[in-house]
Amino acid sequence: MSQTNDFPLSAVPQDARKGFWSTAFVLLGFTFFTSTMWAGGTLGTSFSFTELLWIILIGNLLLGSYAAGLAYVAYKTGLNSVLLGRYCFGEHGSKLSDIILGFTQIGWYAWGTATIAIILLKLLNLPESYATPLMVLFGFGFCITAFIGYKALEILSKISVPAMLAFIGLSIYQGSIDIGGFSQLSSIVPSDTMAFSAAITLVFGTFVSGGTQATNWSRFAKSGRIAVITTLLAFFIGNGLMVFVGAFGAMVYQQADIVDVLVSQGFILVAILMLFANIWTTQDNTIYNFAAAGCNLMRTDKRRLITLVGAAIGTLLAVFGMYNLLIPFLILLGTFIPPIGAIIMADFWFKHRGNPPALEQIKLPSFDKCGLAAYAVGSAAAYYSPWIAPLVGIVVSASFYGVLLHISSAQPLAKQTAS
Repeated sequence: MSQTNDFPLSAVPQDARKGFWSTAFVLLGFTFFTSTMWAGGTLGTSFSFTELLWIILIGNLLLGSYAAGLAYVAYKTGLNSVLLGRYCFGEHGSKLSDIILGFTQIGWYAWGTATIAIILLKLLNLPESYATPLMVLFGFGFCITAFIGYKALEILSKISVPAMLAFIGLSIYQGSIDIGGFSQLSSIVPSDTMAFSAAITLVFGTFVSGGTQATNWSRFAKSGRIAVITTLLAFFIGNGLMVFVGAFGAMVYQQADIVDVLVSQGFILVAILMLFANIWTTQDNTIYNFAAAGCNLMRTDKRRLITLVGAAIGTLLAVFGMYNLLIPFLILLGTFIPPIGAIIMADFWFKHRGNPPALEQIKLPSFDKCGLAAYAVGSAAAYYSPWIAPLVGIVVSASFYGVLLHISSAQPLAKQTAS
């Protein structure tokens, strides 16, 4: 298969693997996401500065550990999450995870497409009639790098990530001057209230869908060390920085989005550049994720065609305003996505002892009852849990899957003894 198609239905071969900086830049570009800043803004008005730092540390350490665990499995097998799902959910059962993961990504793509158009109308004082043309322009424009493949994602991220770090540094520096120094942040009294567990859930759950599908790039890593460290860098440090930036903006300027903060600081041009860099580097990764799920769902290697179809669907959702209705549902899906990754890791370690056979060399059932049952139980536990829902879903689904594997492996032995 041509490397330009990024191996949508097979493992990434060794000669196509990437080094540390290539993997790191792509993953960091993915985690620099506007909605994460908005989550941080909610925390910034609900906790003191010290409490906020602990929440960011704990929440992103949990998220980073989860994503890094999946990253190692992806490196070892060369497969992404949707392909790995075949091992634990079955040939047809894995289509359930394809639909869930694909739907969340196309929903976020619609949200990003609409967001940049709406913000540009406000920043440039354009007529409302420009909204639809801009959504169509960006809906198809942002998918170009994903259409080309990993190499284009890498080039864009290597340009955008350093630029965004510089813009963030400029904004935080100006904000620290405006507030009178970081010591003054400690004296700010929270205006809202939120439970500590709810705050951890917010940090962990907002981007856990992305963490589950980051295997699309960690599977390109040359070594397990590269896969794990770059994923931790992106989801612990990168995502944590986004939460902090949103919280900082809310505390100092009552604005969570750094674009709005930069505008209020007088950096209009920087704000526009930040908007494009921030949205584009996440949008192309998001539609790339959708294409990966779509290829596995349809059992087709036409990744580029699926990318264009996804961009068209996301654009339509944006144009007709449906993205507003999707957001609460997409966040709710954050409860049901972590069990997918947990069962994939449990299957890798418990069932295959860290060395599963190649996908093309193993005969899999249409529906894997153990995997599907564990997913149902883990999702239910997460949904009804008053505690940190994503973490509960991970622990319960992985544990239950392990128990079911033990029971199923013991049954043939028991029958043989009885006979």
